Amino acid sequence: MSRDLAAPPRGPVVVPDAVAALAGADAVAPVWRNTLGGLTFRLSGGQGERYVKWVPTGTPEIDLDAEAERLVWAGRYTRVPRVLGRGGDNAGSWLVTAALPGRSAVDPSWLARPEAAVRAIGTGLRALHDTLPVADCPFSWSVTDRVARLASAARADVGPVPPVDRLVVCHGDACAPNTLVADDGTWAGHVDLGTLGVADRWADLATASLSLGWNYGDGYEPLFFAAYGIEPDAERIAFYRRLWDAA
Repeated sequence: MSRDLAAPPRGPVVVPDAVAALAGADAVAPVWRNTLGGLTFRLSGGQGERYVKWVPTGTPEIDLDAEAERLVWAGRYTRVPRVLGRGGDNAGSWLVTAALPGRSAVDPSWLARPEAAVRAIGTGLRALHDTLPVADCPFSWSVTDRVARLASAARADVGPVPPVDRLVVCHGDACAPNTLVADDGTWAGHVDLGTLGVADRWADLATASLSLGWNYGDGYEPLFFAAYGIEPDAERIAFYRRLWDAA
């Protein structure tokens, strides 16, 4: 589960012409589909393993140019996919990235070992927050901006903004599938950084911990917070989960 409700595709997937052209003679495998119509494909063969995100024209909720900019910046400091190219045509736009070692924390191999996956998600998120430099980050994911974009009724439902605990460069969609885990159980990198930006760390912590129940079942939040190295803050968790749902 992630911000745009992505999941492995079920049933046949039509490969967009642009993706087929990018693949050339390489094999094309669909790996994710989201409810907004976006698709992610794995390309493998003589050109090496690559991933292509493709979104149809008229999908303003997914900005691949913004994601590419964030990947290039974050890649100076931490393990994220290297941008290989981007473009667009009348049908849609795309972003091509190099594959990273490791598998998604919701790969079947890690769904069978949820404790190891949850520990990797917690330690990986802490490493991201501790490594990316706030002072040098040109991107914002501030709670002020996020609340301002809500309708007035939704703002009332979300409630008052709690004081900032610690500003970090947040992932922006720290749900379980966006952590890659190495075969030894350590975190290997992060993907899907389209909304990366400076914010209170609880904006990430609240949604990352929430996603554990979606993907692994109940009972894993204490392990996640222990792996991150923090005690749960019930007030901030509740607020940022309400904000996530409202957005």
